[in-house]
Amino acid sequence: MAEALSGGMAVNGAATAGAGSGAAGAPLRPLVIDLDGTLLRTNILVECALAYLRREPLALLHILFWLFQGRARLKQELACRALVDPKLLPFDAALHAYITAERARGRKVYVATAADAGIARAVAALHGPFEDVLASDGVINLKGRRKAEALARLFPQGFAYAGDSRADIPVWSRADEIIAVGRPRFTAHAAGSLGAGHGKPSLVFPTPAMLPALVACARPHQWAKNLLVVAPAILGGVVLDASRMLDVALAFAALCIVASSTYILNDLWDVADDRRHWSKCHRPIASGRLPMAAAAGAVPTGLAAGFALGALVGPSTVAALAAYTALTVAYSLALKRVPILDVVVLASLFTTRLVLGTLAAAVAPSPWLLVFSMFLFGSLCFAKRYVEVERWKERGAGTTTSRGYETRDTPILLVLGAGTGVASIVTLVLYVMFDAFRLDLYASAGWLWAFPLILFLWLARIWLVAGRGRLDDDPVAFALNDGPSLMLGAALVGAFVLAWSGVLS
Repeated sequence: MAEALSGGMAVNGAATAGAGSGAAGAPLRPLVIDLDGTLLRTNILVECALAYLRREPLALLHILFWLFQGRARLKQELACRALVDPKLLPFDAALHAYITAERARGRKVYVATAADAGIARAVAALHGPFEDVLASDGVINLKGRRKAEALARLFPQGFAYAGDSRADIPVWSRADEIIAVGRPRFTAHAAGSLGAGHGKPSLVFPTPAMLPALVACARPHQWAKNLLVVAPAILGGVVLDASRMLDVALAFAALCIVASSTYILNDLWDVADDRRHWSKCHRPIASGRLPMAAAAGAVPTGLAAGFALGALVGPSTVAALAAYTALTVAYSLALKRVPILDVVVLASLFTTRLVLGTLAAAVAPSPWLLVFSMFLFGSLCFAKRYVEVERWKERGAGTTTSRGYETRDTPILLVLGAGTGVASIVTLVLYVMFDAFRLDLYASAGWLWAFPLILFLWLARIWLVAGRGRLDDDPVAFALNDGPSLMLGAALVGAFVLAWSGVLS
Protein backbone atom coordinates (compact mmCIF):
# COMPACT_ATOMS: atom_id res chain seq x y z
CA MET A 1 0.00 0.00 0.00
CA ALA A 2 1.41 3.35 -1.00
CA GLU A 3 0.46 6.65 0.47
CA ALA A 4 0.14 9.68 -1.76
CA LEU A 5 0.99 12.83 0.13
CA SER A 6 -0.20 15.17 -2.60
CA GLY A 7 -3.38 16.88 -1.41
CA GLY A 8 -3.66 14.41 1.48
CA MET A 9 -5.11 11.71 -0.80
CA ALA A 10 -4.28 8.05 -0.06
CA VAL A 11 -4.09 5.65 -3.00
CA ASN A 12 -3.03 2.07 -3.58
CA GLY A 13 0.58 1.54 -4.66
CA ALA A 14 -0.59 0.02 -7.92
CA ALA A 15 -3.26 2.65 -8.56
CA THR A 16 -3.37 4.24 -11.97
CA ALA A 17 -4.30 7.67 -10.64
CA GLY A 18 -0.93 9.15 -9.77
CA ALA A 19 0.81 12.36 -8.91
CA GLY A 20 3.03 11.94 -11.94
CA SER A 21 0.44 13.15 -14.40
CA GLY A 22 0.31 16.81 -15.30
CA ALA A 23 -2.64 18.74 -16.59
CA ALA A 24 -5.33 16.91 -18.53
CA GLY A 25 -3.90 15.66 -21.79
CA ALA A 26 -0.33 16.67 -20.90
CA PRO A 27 2.39 14.07 -21.51
CA LEU A 28 3.40 12.06 -18.48
CA ARG A 29 6.86 12.72 -17.14
CA PRO A 30 9.27 9.79 -17.45
CA LEU A 31 9.38 7.54 -14.41
CA VAL A 32 12.91 6.64 -13.24
CA ILE A 33 13.42 3.71 -10.86
CA ASP A 34 16.41 2.94 -8.67
CA LEU A 35 17.29 -0.72 -8.04
CA ASP A 36 19.14 -1.14 -4.73
CA GLY A 37 16.67 -0.86 -1.85
CA THR A 38 13.95 0.37 -4.18
CA LEU A 39 12.76 -2.05 -6.84
CA LEU A 40 15.00 -4.66 -5.18
CA ARG A 41 14.80 -5.31 -1.47
CA THR A 42 18.54 -5.80 -1.32
CA ASN A 43 21.85 -4.25 -2.38
CA ILE A 44 23.46 -5.76 -5.48
CA LEU A 45 27.01 -4.82 -4.44
CA VAL A 46 26.66 -6.51 -1.04
CA GLU A 47 25.07 -9.55 -2.69
CA CYS A 48 27.93 -9.88 -5.17
CA ALA A 49 30.64 -9.33 -2.55
CA LEU A 50 29.16 -11.96 -0.25
CA ALA A 51 28.79 -14.45 -3.09
CA TYR A 52 32.42 -13.86 -4.08
CA LEU A 53 33.60 -14.39 -0.51
CA ARG A 54 31.80 -17.74 -0.48
CA ARG A 55 33.49 -18.82 -3.70
CA GLU A 56 37.08 -17.61 -3.20
CA PRO A 57 39.10 -17.98 0.04
CA LEU A 58 41.25 -14.93 -0.82
CA ALA A 59 38.34 -12.86 -2.08
CA LEU A 60 38.68 -10.24 0.65
CA LEU A 61 42.10 -9.21 -0.66
CA HIS A 62 40.70 -8.89 -4.18
CA ILE A 63 37.75 -6.83 -2.95
CA LEU A 64 40.01 -4.44 -1.05
CA PHE A 65 42.28 -4.06 -4.10
CA TRP A 66 39.36 -3.24 -6.40
CA LEU A 67 37.83 -0.90 -3.83
CA PHE A 68 41.12 1.02 -3.72
CA GLN A 69 40.61 1.64 -7.46
CA GLY A 70 37.11 2.99 -6.89
CA ARG A 71 33.63 1.70 -6.13
CA ALA A 72 32.71 1.65 -9.82
CA ARG A 73 35.64 -0.66 -10.55
CA LEU A 74 34.72 -2.88 -7.60
CA LYS A 75 31.13 -3.19 -8.82
CA GLN A 76 32.22 -4.03 -12.35
CA GLU A 77 34.73 -6.68 -11.25
CA LEU A 78 32.17 -8.39 -9.04
CA ALA A 79 29.33 -8.14 -11.54
CA CYS A 80 31.32 -9.60 -14.44
CA ARG A 81 31.87 -12.79 -12.46
CA ALA A 82 28.13 -13.60 -12.60
CA LEU A 83 28.06 -14.39 -8.89
CA VAL A 84 24.39 -13.60 -8.31
CA ASP A 85 21.30 -15.00 -10.01
CA PRO A 86 19.04 -11.98 -10.70
CA LYS A 87 15.95 -14.22 -10.61
CA LEU A 88 16.53 -14.91 -6.92
CA LEU A 89 16.85 -11.29 -5.79
CA PRO A 90 13.80 -10.18 -3.75
CA PHE A 91 11.83 -7.24 -5.11
CA ASP A 92 9.22 -4.82 -3.81
CA ALA A 93 5.91 -6.19 -5.08
CA ALA A 94 3.97 -2.98 -4.40
CA LEU A 95 6.39 -0.83 -6.38
CA HIS A 96 6.52 -3.44 -9.14
CA ALA A 97 2.71 -3.29 -9.42
CA TYR A 98 2.84 0.51 -9.51
CA ILE A 99 5.40 0.43 -12.34
CA THR A 100 3.25 -2.01 -14.29
CA ALA A 101 0.22 0.23 -13.89
CA GLU A 102 2.13 3.35 -14.94
CA ARG A 103 3.55 1.55 -17.95
CA ALA A 104 0.00 0.56 -18.94
CA ARG A 105 -0.95 4.23 -18.88
CA GLY A 106 1.67 4.88 -21.52
CA ARG A 107 4.29 6.26 -19.18
CA LYS A 108 7.92 5.64 -20.14
CA VAL A 109 9.85 3.91 -17.37
CA TYR A 110 13.63 3.93 -16.96
CA VAL A 111 16.15 2.42 -14.56
CA ALA A 112 18.90 4.55 -13.02
CA THR A 113 21.10 2.74 -10.52
CA ALA A 114 24.55 2.82 -8.98
CA ALA A 115 24.85 -0.92 -9.61
CA ASP A 116 27.08 -2.06 -12.45
CA ALA A 117 25.49 -1.97 -15.89
CA GLY A 118 25.96 -5.68 -16.54
CA ILE A 119 23.88 -6.98 -13.68
CA ALA A 120 21.56 -3.95 -13.74
CA ARG A 121 20.43 -4.82 -17.27
CA ALA A 122 19.89 -8.45 -16.26
CA VAL A 123 17.68 -7.37 -13.35
CA ALA A 124 15.82 -4.85 -15.51
CA ALA A 125 15.10 -7.53 -18.11
CA LEU A 126 13.22 -9.51 -15.47
CA HIS A 127 11.02 -6.60 -14.38
CA GLY A 128 10.73 -4.69 -17.65
CA PRO A 129 10.42 -3.75 -20.30
CA PHE A 130 12.24 -0.51 -19.49
CA GLU A 131 13.04 2.18 -22.01
CA ASP A 132 16.70 2.25 -20.98
CA VAL A 133 19.06 1.41 -18.12
CA LEU A 134 21.49 3.96 -16.69
CA ALA A 135 24.11 2.40 -14.43
CA SER A 136 27.72 2.48 -13.26
CA ASP A 137 30.21 1.52 -15.95
CA GLY A 138 33.42 0.66 -14.13
CA VAL A 139 34.67 4.25 -14.25
CA ILE A 140 31.76 6.39 -13.04
CA ASN A 141 29.78 5.40 -9.97
CA LEU A 142 26.29 6.62 -10.88
CA LYS A 143 25.17 7.69 -7.43
CA GLY A 144 24.00 10.83 -5.67
CA ARG A 145 24.86 14.08 -7.48
CA ARG A 146 26.24 12.27 -10.51
CA LYS A 147 22.96 10.47 -10.99
CA ALA A 148 21.03 13.70 -10.43
CA GLU A 149 23.05 15.55 -13.06
CA ALA A 150 22.77 12.71 -15.57
CA LEU A 151 19.00 12.52 -15.21
CA ALA A 152 18.60 16.31 -15.39
CA ARG A 153 20.53 16.31 -18.70
CA LEU A 154 18.59 13.36 -20.08
CA PHE A 155 15.16 14.65 -19.04
CA PRO A 156 15.25 18.47 -19.20
CA GLN A 157 11.44 18.47 -19.34
CA GLY A 158 11.32 16.84 -15.89
CA PHE A 159 11.05 13.36 -14.44
CA ALA A 160 9.72 11.35 -11.51
CA TYR A 161 12.23 9.41 -9.42
CA ALA A 162 11.84 6.44 -7.07
CA GLY A 163 14.63 5.95 -4.54
CA ASP A 164 15.24 4.83 -0.99
CA SER A 165 18.24 6.43 0.70
CA ARG A 166 19.98 9.68 1.60
CA ALA A 167 22.12 9.27 -1.50
CA ASP A 168 18.92 9.86 -3.52
CA ILE A 169 18.21 13.27 -1.96
CA PRO A 170 20.17 15.15 -4.68
CA VAL A 171 18.15 13.28 -7.32
CA TRP A 172 14.84 14.05 -5.60
CA SER A 173 15.83 17.73 -5.42
CA ARG A 174 16.10 17.78 -9.24
CA ALA A 175 13.03 15.59 -9.84
CA ASP A 176 9.51 16.88 -10.39
CA GLU A 177 7.93 14.01 -8.50
CA ILE A 178 9.25 12.11 -5.49
CA ILE A 179 8.63 8.40 -4.95
CA ALA A 180 10.20 7.22 -1.69
CA VAL A 181 10.64 3.54 -0.86
CA GLY A 182 11.90 2.45 2.54
CA ARG A 183 11.49 2.66 6.28
CA PRO A 184 8.47 4.75 7.30
CA ARG A 185 10.38 7.46 9.21
CA PHE A 186 12.88 8.20 6.45
CA THR A 187 10.45 8.02 3.54
CA ALA A 188 7.91 10.25 5.30
CA HIS A 189 10.64 12.81 6.04
CA ALA A 190 11.98 12.73 2.48
CA ALA A 191 8.57 13.00 0.89
CA GLY A 192 7.50 15.71 3.30
CA SER A 193 10.56 17.95 3.19
CA LEU A 194 11.42 17.58 -0.49
CA GLY A 195 7.92 17.01 -1.80
CA ALA A 196 5.20 18.94 -0.07
CA GLY A 197 7.71 21.53 1.13
CA HIS A 198 8.60 22.40 -2.47
CA GLY A 199 5.24 21.86 -4.10
CA LYS A 200 6.26 18.51 -5.58
CA PRO A 201 3.84 15.59 -5.66
CA SER A 202 5.12 12.64 -3.68
CA LEU A 203 4.34 9.00 -3.17
CA VAL A 204 5.55 6.69 -0.37
CA PHE A 205 6.01 2.94 -0.45
CA PRO A 206 6.92 2.00 3.13
CA THR A 207 8.82 -1.20 3.78
CA PRO A 208 8.50 -3.34 6.94
CA ALA A 209 10.14 -2.06 10.11
CA MET A 210 13.64 -3.38 10.61
CA LEU A 211 13.48 -4.35 14.30
CA PRO A 212 10.84 -7.10 13.97
CA ALA A 213 12.81 -8.54 11.04
CA LEU A 214 16.02 -8.49 13.07
CA VAL A 215 14.30 -10.22 15.99
CA ALA A 216 12.91 -12.88 13.64
CA CYS A 217 16.37 -13.41 12.15
CA ALA A 218 17.78 -13.89 15.66
CA ARG A 219 15.33 -16.81 16.08
CA PRO A 220 14.39 -16.37 19.75
CA HIS A 221 12.24 -19.52 19.51
CA GLN A 222 15.51 -21.46 19.24
CA TRP A 223 16.53 -20.29 22.71
CA ALA A 224 14.58 -23.24 24.10
CA LYS A 225 17.55 -25.39 23.05
CA ASN A 226 19.78 -23.34 25.33
CA LEU A 227 17.85 -24.55 28.36
CA LEU A 228 20.28 -27.46 28.20
CA VAL A 229 22.61 -25.11 30.08
CA VAL A 230 20.41 -25.64 33.15
CA ALA A 231 20.50 -29.46 32.96
CA PRO A 232 23.90 -29.95 34.68
CA ALA A 233 22.78 -27.79 37.63
CA ILE A 234 19.62 -29.90 38.01
CA LEU A 235 21.45 -33.20 37.71
CA GLY A 236 24.20 -31.92 40.01
CA GLY A 237 21.69 -31.01 42.73
CA VAL A 238 22.65 -27.31 42.97
CA VAL A 239 19.40 -25.70 41.81
CA LEU A 240 18.81 -24.33 45.33
CA ASP A 241 22.19 -22.58 45.36
CA ALA A 242 21.29 -18.99 44.42
CA SER A 243 24.86 -17.98 43.59
CA ARG A 244 25.43 -20.87 41.19
CA MET A 245 22.05 -20.46 39.57
CA LEU A 246 22.77 -16.77 38.97
CA ASP A 247 25.89 -17.81 37.06
CA VAL A 248 23.86 -20.37 35.12
CA ALA A 249 21.27 -17.70 34.25
CA LEU A 250 24.00 -15.36 33.00
CA ALA A 251 25.54 -18.17 30.97
CA PHE A 252 22.13 -18.94 29.48
CA ALA A 253 21.58 -15.29 28.51
CA ALA A 254 25.08 -15.04 27.05
CA LEU A 255 24.58 -18.18 24.99
CA CYS A 256 21.23 -16.93 23.67
CA ILE A 257 22.80 -13.69 22.42
CA VAL A 258 25.83 -15.45 20.93
CA ALA A 259 23.67 -18.12 19.28
CA SER A 260 21.37 -15.49 17.78
CA SER A 261 24.40 -13.67 16.36
CA THR A 262 25.60 -16.87 14.71
CA TYR A 263 22.11 -17.51 13.31
CA ILE A 264 22.24 -14.10 11.63
CA LEU A 265 25.72 -14.85 10.27
CA ASN A 266 24.50 -18.20 8.97
CA ASP A 267 21.54 -16.56 7.19
CA LEU A 268 23.86 -14.01 5.60
CA TRP A 269 26.23 -16.68 4.38
CA ASP A 270 23.47 -18.98 3.11
CA VAL A 271 21.20 -16.35 1.56
CA ALA A 272 21.47 -17.76 -1.98
CA ASP A 273 20.67 -21.32 -0.85
CA ASP A 274 17.85 -20.10 1.40
CA ARG A 275 16.14 -18.38 -1.51
CA ARG A 276 15.94 -21.73 -3.30
CA HIS A 277 14.53 -23.48 -0.20
CA TRP A 278 10.78 -24.07 0.18
CA SER A 279 10.58 -22.60 3.69
CA LYS A 280 13.85 -20.73 4.30
CA CYS A 281 13.08 -18.38 1.40
CA HIS A 282 10.76 -16.55 3.82
CA ARG A 283 13.54 -15.75 6.30
CA PRO A 284 14.14 -12.01 6.83
CA ILE A 285 17.43 -11.73 4.91
CA ALA A 286 16.47 -14.06 2.08
CA SER A 287 13.15 -12.28 1.56
CA GLY A 288 14.68 -8.81 1.77
CA ARG A 289 12.82 -7.77 4.94
CA LEU A 290 16.16 -7.30 6.74
CA PRO A 291 18.90 -5.41 4.84
CA MET A 292 22.19 -7.26 4.66
CA ALA A 293 24.13 -4.28 5.99
CA ALA A 294 21.97 -4.15 9.12
CA ALA A 295 22.34 -7.89 9.62
CA ALA A 296 26.11 -7.71 9.20
CA GLY A 297 26.32 -4.96 11.80
CA ALA A 298 24.23 -6.94 14.29
CA VAL A 299 26.63 -9.91 14.28
CA PRO A 300 29.70 -8.33 15.99
CA THR A 301 27.46 -6.29 18.27
CA GLY A 302 25.68 -9.41 19.49
CA LEU A 303 28.88 -11.40 19.91
CA ALA A 304 30.45 -8.61 21.96
CA ALA A 305 27.40 -8.41 24.23
CA GLY A 306 27.26 -12.17 24.67
CA PHE A 307 30.92 -12.51 25.58
CA ALA A 308 30.65 -9.55 27.97
CA LEU A 309 27.89 -11.38 29.85
CA GLY A 310 29.94 -14.58 29.83
CA ALA A 311 32.91 -12.73 31.33
CA LEU A 312 30.75 -11.92 34.36
CA VAL A 313 30.59 -15.66 35.08
CA GLY A 314 34.24 -16.47 34.53
CA PRO A 315 37.04 -17.33 32.07
CA SER A 316 35.87 -20.93 31.63
CA THR A 317 32.45 -19.69 30.49
CA VAL A 318 34.09 -17.36 27.98
CA ALA A 319 36.18 -20.28 26.71
CA ALA A 320 33.06 -22.43 26.26
CA LEU A 321 31.30 -19.60 24.42
CA ALA A 322 34.36 -19.18 22.20
CA ALA A 323 34.35 -22.90 21.39
CA TYR A 324 30.65 -22.76 20.59
CA THR A 325 31.13 -19.72 18.35
CA ALA A 326 34.14 -21.20 16.52
CA LEU A 327 32.33 -24.48 15.90
CA THR A 328 29.20 -22.69 14.71
CA VAL A 329 31.12 -20.43 12.34
CA ALA A 330 33.05 -23.40 10.92
CA TYR A 331 29.75 -25.19 10.43
CA SER A 332 28.13 -22.21 8.72
CA LEU A 333 31.05 -21.51 6.40
CA ALA A 334 32.01 -25.04 5.36
CA LEU A 335 31.20 -28.06 7.52
CA LYS A 336 27.45 -28.01 6.86
CA ARG A 337 28.19 -29.19 3.33
CA VAL A 338 30.14 -32.27 4.42
CA PRO A 339 27.69 -35.20 4.74
CA ILE A 340 27.59 -37.00 8.11
CA LEU A 341 30.20 -34.65 9.57
CA ASP A 342 27.57 -31.90 9.55
CA VAL A 343 25.38 -33.98 11.86
CA VAL A 344 28.31 -34.69 14.18
CA VAL A 345 29.00 -30.96 14.42
CA LEU A 346 25.35 -30.15 15.18
CA ALA A 347 25.26 -32.81 17.90
CA SER A 348 28.50 -31.37 19.28
CA LEU A 349 26.92 -27.93 19.49
CA PHE A 350 24.12 -29.34 21.65
CA THR A 351 26.70 -31.07 23.83
CA THR A 352 28.69 -27.84 24.12
CA ARG A 353 25.62 -26.29 25.72
CA LEU A 354 25.83 -28.94 28.43
CA VAL A 355 29.55 -28.29 28.88
CA LEU A 356 28.81 -24.58 29.29
CA GLY A 357 26.17 -25.36 31.91
CA THR A 358 28.57 -27.67 33.75
CA LEU A 359 31.23 -24.95 33.91
CA ALA A 360 28.78 -22.22 34.93
CA ALA A 361 27.24 -24.34 37.71
CA ALA A 362 30.68 -25.55 38.84
CA VAL A 363 29.56 -29.20 39.07
CA ALA A 364 31.46 -32.34 38.21
CA PRO A 365 31.13 -33.25 34.51
CA SER A 366 29.09 -36.35 33.68
CA PRO A 367 30.50 -38.51 30.87
CA TRP A 368 27.15 -40.30 30.74
CA LEU A 369 25.34 -37.06 30.01
CA LEU A 370 27.77 -35.98 27.27
CA VAL A 371 27.70 -39.36 25.49
CA PHE A 372 23.92 -39.51 25.78
CA SER A 373 23.68 -35.98 24.31
CA MET A 374 25.82 -36.85 21.29
CA PHE A 375 23.67 -39.88 20.43
CA LEU A 376 20.29 -38.25 21.12
CA PHE A 377 20.91 -35.04 19.22
CA GLY A 378 22.73 -36.93 16.51
CA SER A 379 19.50 -38.87 15.92
CA LEU A 380 17.44 -35.67 15.81
CA CYS A 381 19.87 -34.03 13.38
CA PHE A 382 19.75 -37.08 11.12
CA ALA A 383 15.95 -36.74 11.19
CA LYS A 384 16.31 -33.11 10.12
CA ARG A 385 18.53 -34.09 7.18
CA TYR A 386 16.26 -37.02 6.28
CA VAL A 387 13.26 -34.69 6.00
CA GLU A 388 15.21 -32.12 3.96
CA VAL A 389 16.49 -34.71 1.48
CA GLU A 390 13.03 -36.29 1.14
CA ARG A 391 11.45 -32.92 0.38
CA TRP A 392 14.24 -32.07 -2.02
CA LYS A 393 13.52 -35.31 -3.84
CA GLU A 394 9.74 -34.72 -3.87
CA ARG A 395 10.23 -31.33 -5.51
CA GLY A 396 12.48 -32.79 -8.20
CA ALA A 397 15.08 -30.12 -7.43
CA GLY A 398 18.03 -32.24 -8.57
CA THR A 399 20.08 -35.17 -7.38
CA THR A 400 22.25 -33.18 -4.94
CA THR A 401 20.98 -30.93 -2.13
CA SER A 402 22.59 -27.73 -0.89
CA ARG A 403 23.95 -29.68 2.10
CA GLY A 404 26.06 -32.11 0.09
CA TYR A 405 23.63 -35.04 0.30
CA GLU A 406 22.17 -36.85 -2.68
CA THR A 407 18.51 -37.67 -3.00
CA ARG A 408 19.32 -41.38 -2.86
CA ASP A 409 20.87 -40.98 0.62
CA THR A 410 17.59 -41.24 2.55
CA PRO A 411 18.00 -44.97 3.41
CA ILE A 412 21.40 -44.43 5.04
CA LEU A 413 20.12 -41.36 6.88
CA LEU A 414 17.21 -43.42 8.19
CA VAL A 415 19.54 -46.18 9.40
CA LEU A 416 22.01 -43.79 11.03
CA GLY A 417 19.24 -41.76 12.65
CA ALA A 418 17.46 -44.79 14.09
CA GLY A 419 20.78 -46.30 15.16
CA THR A 420 21.98 -43.26 17.07
CA GLY A 421 18.53 -42.97 18.66
CA VAL A 422 18.77 -46.55 19.94
CA ALA A 423 22.31 -45.82 21.16
CA SER A 424 20.99 -42.92 23.24
CA ILE A 425 18.40 -45.21 24.84
CA VAL A 426 21.05 -47.85 25.60
CA THR A 427 23.30 -45.18 27.14
CA LEU A 428 20.43 -44.09 29.37
CA VAL A 429 19.77 -47.69 30.44
CA LEU A 430 23.45 -48.21 31.30
CA TYR A 431 23.46 -44.98 33.31
CA VAL A 432 20.48 -46.10 35.37
CA MET A 433 21.97 -49.56 35.91
CA PHE A 434 25.54 -48.68 36.77
CA ASP A 435 25.54 -45.12 38.09
CA ALA A 436 22.17 -43.68 39.11
CA PHE A 437 21.52 -46.08 41.99
CA ARG A 438 24.91 -45.26 43.53
CA LEU A 439 24.29 -41.51 43.60
CA ASP A 440 22.99 -39.75 46.69
CA LEU A 441 21.06 -37.40 44.41
CA TYR A 442 18.06 -39.71 43.96
CA ALA A 443 15.94 -40.83 46.88
CA SER A 444 13.88 -43.18 44.71
CA ALA A 445 16.09 -44.02 41.74
CA GLY A 446 13.69 -46.70 40.55
CA TRP A 447 11.57 -43.99 38.93
CA LEU A 448 14.44 -43.39 36.52
CA TRP A 449 13.49 -46.61 34.68
CA ALA A 450 10.70 -44.57 33.14
CA PHE A 451 13.30 -42.50 31.29
CA PRO A 452 14.35 -45.07 28.65
CA LEU A 453 10.72 -46.00 27.95
CA ILE A 454 9.64 -42.38 27.52
CA LEU A 455 12.65 -41.63 25.35
CA PHE A 456 11.93 -44.66 23.17
CA LEU A 457 8.30 -43.56 22.67
CA TRP A 458 9.36 -40.03 21.75
CA LEU A 459 12.12 -40.98 19.31
CA ALA A 460 9.82 -43.56 17.72
CA ARG A 461 7.23 -40.82 17.22
CA ILE A 462 9.79 -38.46 15.70
CA TRP A 463 10.92 -41.02 13.14
CA LEU A 464 7.38 -42.22 12.44
CA VAL A 465 6.28 -38.67 11.68
CA ALA A 466 9.45 -38.09 9.63
CA GLY A 467 8.79 -41.21 7.58
CA ARG A 468 5.26 -39.99 6.85
CA GLY A 469 6.59 -36.64 5.64
CA ARG A 470 4.91 -34.65 8.43
CA LEU A 471 7.96 -33.57 10.43
CA ASP A 472 8.96 -29.92 10.37
CA ASP A 473 12.45 -28.99 9.25
CA ASP A 474 13.48 -28.73 12.91
CA PRO A 475 12.55 -31.74 15.14
CA VAL A 476 13.07 -29.70 18.31
CA ALA A 477 10.67 -27.01 17.10
CA PHE A 478 8.24 -29.77 16.13
CA ALA A 479 8.41 -31.26 19.63
CA LEU A 480 7.63 -27.89 21.25
CA ASN A 481 4.38 -27.70 19.28
CA ASP A 482 3.41 -31.39 19.25
CA GLY A 483 0.84 -32.54 21.81
CA PRO A 484 2.11 -36.12 22.30
CA SER A 485 5.69 -34.87 22.58
CA LEU A 486 4.71 -32.35 25.24
CA MET A 487 2.85 -35.03 27.20
CA LEU A 488 5.87 -37.33 27.07
CA GLY A 489 8.05 -34.42 28.20
CA ALA A 490 5.74 -33.79 31.14
CA ALA A 491 5.89 -37.49 32.06
CA LEU A 492 9.71 -37.32 31.95
CA VAL A 493 9.75 -34.33 34.29
CA GLY A 494 7.29 -36.07 36.61
CA ALA A 495 9.43 -39.21 36.79
CA PHE A 496 12.50 -37.13 37.58
CA VAL A 497 10.71 -35.20 40.35
CA LEU A 498 9.53 -38.49 41.90
CA ALA A 499 13.05 -39.91 41.77
CA TRP A 500 14.52 -36.74 43.24
CA SER A 501 11.85 -35.66 45.70
CA GLY A 502 13.40 -37.43 48.62
CA VAL A 503 16.44 -35.16 48.36
CA LEU A 504 14.27 -32.07 48.70
CA SER A 505 12.35 -33.33 51.74
